[in-house]
Amino acid sequence: MKALITGITGFVGSHLAEHLLKQGVEVWGTTRRRSPRDNISHLLDSIRLVEMDLRDATAVVEALNEAEPEWIFHLAAQSFVPTSWRAPDETFQSNCIGQIHLFEALRVLKASPKVLIAGSSEEYGMVLPEELPITEENPLRPLSPYGVSKVAQDLLGWQYHKSYGLPVVRTRAFNHTGPRRGSTFVSSNFCHQCALIQRGKKEPVVETGNLDAVRDFTDVRDVVRAYVLALEKGVPGEVYNIASGAGVRIGDLLQMVLEVAGLKGKVEIRSDPSRIRPSDVPVLIGDASKFRALTGWMPHIPLDQTLSDLYHYWLEQLK
Repeated sequence: MKALITGITGFVGSHLAEHLLKQGVEVWGTTRRRSPRDNISHLLDSIRLVEMDLRDATAVVEALNEAEPEWIFHLAAQSFVPTSWRAPDETFQSNCIGQIHLFEALRVLKASPKVLIAGSSEEYGMVLPEELPITEENPLRPLSPYGVSKVAQDLLGWQYHKSYGLPVVRTRAFNHTGPRRGSTFVSSNFCHQCALIQRGKKEPVVETGNLDAVRDFTDVRDVVRAYVLALEKGVPGEVYNIASGAGVRIGDLLQMVLEVAGLKGKVEIRSDPSRIRPSDVPVLIGDASKFRALTGWMPHIPLDQTLSDLYHYWLEQLK
């Protein structure tokens, strides 16, 4: 089996590459010139990289022609919600136009590898209390440019499957975190701030945004297992939630991180207005029963272990 991961240098891509290599899969990945490779530095002798910018249609054709994958895990995206408010055009170019280039390249090459589209719980957006936990049938009411772009990716996957028979499997992963998560994301940001405090590089203050939002967290290592199962057993054209089914208030998540770091009761928690989004999704809790029934997948790594691993990752990075 030969798999191509778009965005292999990213947080999820690096963990997915590790998981596939353990399964004996030949792993190829796409990277842009100047993209940092820190996340995959330990894998460079085991994987094949091809240079490709999804915004360049010709480069996409050339990369796919070289790799000739049987599976494609399409992870490359502008994935940070606040950035989508500042740069909605760039978000749509990367996420939507980039995916069109990928699909059109497959049509040009008359290739039909099984393709996984990594969607997001942000597609659901405004969820009513009576709609929890969220199933795949819930209306899509995105509340950010990022969420709208992921809905477009999701529906493009369905449309290309219906129109051209492209074997696309769509997933909607709820929040996932773990080692290598970028410090702009809430769980990693809390761990990073606490590691800075412990290393004496920051005053004992943790800046926060909205602490009342509720999110469903899964370890990235469990999520990449789900992605592989989605291509092994998923039905083309279908969509599957990937979630733990448990909601965690962001304020409680912060307390868990402070406990892990040994800083509970020892730091000031300070609200930072710049971290507040123009509109925020209050509650996202997923129902992954459809995916579980198909694959038997369940998360294995508890949240406190995930946060401990993430915190110690940042301690190591800050030596």
